[in-house]
Amino acid sequence: MTGIYFSGTGNSKYALELFLKELHAQKNIYSIEEAAAVSAIKSHKVILFSYPVQFSNVPKIVKDFITANAKLWKGKKVFVIATMGLFSGDGAGMLARMLKKYGAQVIGGLHVKMPDSIADEKLLKRTPAKNRKLIADAEQKIITCARAVKAGRPPQEGIGFFCQMAGLFGQRLWFSYKVKDYSDRLKINQAVCIGCGLCAENCPMHNIRLVQGKAVPDSRCTMCYRCIQNCPKQAVTLLGRRVIQQGTADKYREQ
Repeated sequence: MTGIYFSGTGNSKYALELFLKELHAQKNIYSIEEAAAVSAIKSHKVILFSYPVQFSNVPKIVKDFITANAKLWKGKKVFVIATMGLFSGDGAGMLARMLKKYGAQVIGGLHVKMPDSIADEKLLKRTPAKNRKLIADAEQKIITCARAVKAGRPPQEGIGFFCQMAGLFGQRLWFSYKVKDYSDRLKINQAVCIGCGLCAENCPMHNIRLVQGKAVPDSRCTMCYRCIQNCPKQAVTLLGRRVIQQGTADKYREQ
């Protein structure tokens, strides 16, 4: 068994780490950005795949990873963990259907509600206390799910026709265009940017570069929000016009 993930602000990575810890499995996990991820998939029969849902859909960077390694999935048993800020009818199901197309056997799915990562929109903002409660609830759900998997009863959240319809009519039908291609909407306020380079360092797409001491975005943003969450001057925005609340999974976890 091995863990594969993509994570913007740390939610999906943390969910996977906790899941594997409860299974008492090896803690070797790999981001899809690492070359070692491909080798890990090749050498393991059972894969736990964790990722953040975007508009009840799979982020473009994850879709590209799945299709670029299409031949690897045949015969693999995959459990999908989908993290989200509010609701996704078939977050796990979306990835499951992609994997099945390439020959994987999807053994189950889990939906985990976590603190919202979209830092520049007001819609899902919660107080720190509510976010801490959300993390605590998520931890308990992950532990319960891992125990069910260990007992041979993997949850099937997001898997099946009715879940697919909920995801389709809940968000995907209206917002699928947002994740069809990489976005060119990333904005960096040059007057505020101090050229620290954290945004470029954190970008999984290498979509940001420093030009004459200022960060400049390109047109291949996968909307992971790492750059926005990590900018010390809140100079970066994507969907909204200003940063409302920066926060990562670590910020709200009990230490």
